Amino acid sequence: MGILQELVQDIPIPKMAKVKQTFDNSQLEDVVGTLKQELEKVKGKVKPNAEIAVAVGSRGTDALVEITATTVSFLKELGAKPFIVPSMGSHGGATGPGQKAVLEHLGVTEESVGAEIRSSMEVVKIGELPNGLPVYIDKYASEADGIVVINRVKPHTAFRGKVESGIMKMISIGLGKQKGAEACHQLGFKHMAEHVPAMAKMTIEKMPILFGVATVENAFDKVAKLEVLAAEEIEEKEPDLQELAKKLLPKIFVDQIDVLVIDEIGKNISGDGMDPNITGRYPTPYAHGGPEVTKMVVLDLTPQTEGNANGVGTADFTTQRLVDKMDREATYANGLTSTVVGPTHISTAMPNEKAAIQAAIKTCNILDFTKVKMVRIKNTLHVSEIEVSEPLLDYVKNHPNMEQSSDLYNFAFDEEGNIK
Repeated sequence: MGILQELVQDIPIPKMAKVKQTFDNSQLEDVVGTLKQELEKVKGKVKPNAEIAVAVGSRGTDALVEITATTVSFLKELGAKPFIVPSMGSHGGATGPGQKAVLEHLGVTEESVGAEIRSSMEVVKIGELPNGLPVYIDKYASEADGIVVINRVKPHTAFRGKVESGIMKMISIGLGKQKGAEACHQLGFKHMAEHVPAMAKMTIEKMPILFGVATVENAFDKVAKLEVLAAEEIEEKEPDLQELAKKLLPKIFVDQIDVLVIDEIGKNISGDGMDPNITGRYPTPYAHGGPEVTKMVVLDLTPQTEGNANGVGTADFTTQRLVDKMDREATYANGLTSTVVGPTHISTAMPNEKAAIQAAIKTCNILDFTKVKMVRIKNTLHVSEIEVSEPLLDYVKNHPNMEQSSDLYNFAFDEEGNIK
């Protein structure tokens, strides 16, 4: 036994119980039908024979293939010639083939949506903000007769503003490719709430942006609202969609947590590996919300993240197993583009899951370790069932959105010290 395990071996791990959390699950019954209806509003913007770039991003958006295919079909019916442009900043390894592969991984292929994918990292500079920051746009999009943007509107993980993640961010950062992402992040997240809309406004003024297809999802990642915004409406209407997205966001209903255990993180779950809006732990001081967590433990990476451990540095403890799986180049590239390198640090790595949890309890600054308020979640996408320690059960009993769904039990650990 090494010194790390010796230091934590006597720390008790509490009994846990499963708890169901309930959220507003209202969703659109007919996403395609709603979209077709909404598209009628912008019919007059589409000219026959116009080449139209349809910007599609890298985030896993509900019904993305159906929404993209329906938009493409609508443009074709009006005699236009649509093509797809991956709009995802530096994702996909910041290469043309890499970004095309990201779309294909999400199900957006030339066959599934009925349009050619033109993917390159080449950009055109269209101007500068008053502070000297350059504004870029994808070269293929710049040569098109019209541009349509498809994206989900949601709270950002590193800043707060009238618009955060959504149509305007897709225009400024997504369509700006790696260079646009770099420029927008250059002066840090402190100014992102001004730079994202300012860059998007310049692009809307100088480029033939026609409309945006915006979705808002419920706590179960299903489309709750879909709206088509004409170019001139985007700035005015996106903030309302942002407000709705914040209301529908899932959450952990426990406000103060001594130890939060997260089974897995990954880029397929959040750009930050885990959604700070759920954990309350943000990579910058410019965002807020969520529970107050004293110590946080991350146990593993998802297979889909392919070693990208961005976000692990936001936790206090992790496992040696996670560190061994880490692709440092892919992880550190995130920090170099976003300029936020805290989440790419390696948090204190313990030999196994048991030791990592014990280390978090030992350091959570409470007198009696048997009274630790501990919460465990699978990942930040799945919080409708969580586990809580015994001292939280009275709180659960009195909360309208929480219900105990199992008796208390002890974690069972295998010979390696990992949870069975």
